[in-house]
Amino acid sequence: MRGSDSRLPAAQSCAAPSHAGQFLPARPLAAELWPAPDPAGLQAEIVIPVRNEERDLAPSMRRLAAYLGDRFPFTAQITIADNGSTDGTWAQALALTAELPMVRAVRLERPGRGGALRSVWSYSDAAVLAYMDVDLSTDLNALSPLLAPLVSGHSDVAIGTRLARGSRVVRGPRREVISRGYNLLLHAVLGTGFSDAQCGFKAIRADAARVLLPLTSDTGWFFDTELLVLAERAGLRIHEVPVDWIDDSDSRVKIIPTALADLRGIARLGTGLARGTIKVPALGDPSPPSLHVPPDGLRNGRGQLVSQLARFIVVGVASTVAYVLLYLLLRGVMGAQAANALSLLITAVANTAANRRLTFGIRGRVHAARHQARGLIAFGIGLAITSGALVALHAVTARPGRAAEVIVLVAANLVATVVRFALYRSWVFRGRGRRRPPARQASSPTPI
Repeated sequence: MRGSDSRLPAAQSCAAPSHAGQFLPARPLAAELWPAPDPAGLQAEIVIPVRNEERDLAPSMRRLAAYLGDRFPFTAQITIADNGSTDGTWAQALALTAELPMVRAVRLERPGRGGALRSVWSYSDAAVLAYMDVDLSTDLNALSPLLAPLVSGHSDVAIGTRLARGSRVVRGPRREVISRGYNLLLHAVLGTGFSDAQCGFKAIRADAARVLLPLTSDTGWFFDTELLVLAERAGLRIHEVPVDWIDDSDSRVKIIPTALADLRGIARLGTGLARGTIKVPALGDPSPPSLHVPPDGLRNGRGQLVSQLARFIVVGVASTVAYVLLYLLLRGVMGAQAANALSLLITAVANTAANRRLTFGIRGRVHAARHQARGLIAFGIGLAITSGALVALHAVTARPGRAAEVIVLVAANLVATVVRFALYRSWVFRGRGRRRPPARQASSPTPI
């Protein structure tokens, strides 16, 4: 059935109610403010969050509506969610509701993509809730593969991924490194399994959204990550679709403030989950964390030390290369100390996770938060060493070149690496795993 099916409601627009921009109750507003679609006929609602996007809005919505009408197999509605625009975006949105039968518009005064999605999704009667970026950076041919497993009930959440095999991505090296570093950070700190948290191309079944949305609190760019982590912790099935994606050269995303907000979000979410202040219901079948079973040859004595050191060196080399690349990329947009701190933080968290698994043979989520917390203390010591080296360099030479900064930082990192290994072995990972108990013979008495 095509997206232009006659059972869909006529295009309507709605101005924001007096409490626009705030999180609203979990059920629909009055019909004159938030026109409800026909629940029996609407399979998917696609939300387009926009803020000051008057250049891209009209051509993108015409293109999306044409695709839904001609090539999309499900009934669908487009909702433009204007969150705090100060240009002509809202006027264009109203004009599009009159021009395109499947488009409606909602205005919220408070900026924030996460807040806009949470508000619109909370009042939708569609079976599947989706969103995509207004620039349509993701090829629309991925839309049907994204939504089909949710409409059929095979999966609960679906995401487009630019980091999986089969994806074709056109973007600059800085965004590529930052994106991969961010997702590596999520794997290390929160133990996530999905590959791409930031791609603006996602969908969730409405029944799952009704349970998880009240648990979210972020109103900005971290909303995607927060919802995905909660969905994974709830045991929901996450379907990933490799996408073709072309970077928008006129993107309004401010990389540094967004990265810092994401780091705060990771800390808040990780702390809430670790302390139990964020309680996630079991909606599916989450896999239990595995026990720590040290690999053969890593149990004690000199053989253990040599094996651990060899693995630590391999991880350290990879971390150093990643650190240098990140530093060079970030140095163009921030000062030396800030670029050093952010690069070292990302690679230190990834380094802790890699050493936890590869060097010390610890798997699963048992004590993962504790290990990362101790690893961050080791990171703080490394930061003090490398920052001190930078201060000394700038004291000796007023304007050192990038090459000199990199050489000094690599040397300082070698010192920090030796300190980190000693801390990893003697404190961070010491005595935190549980070995598999020996098998009992049938005739042996049970110990008391």
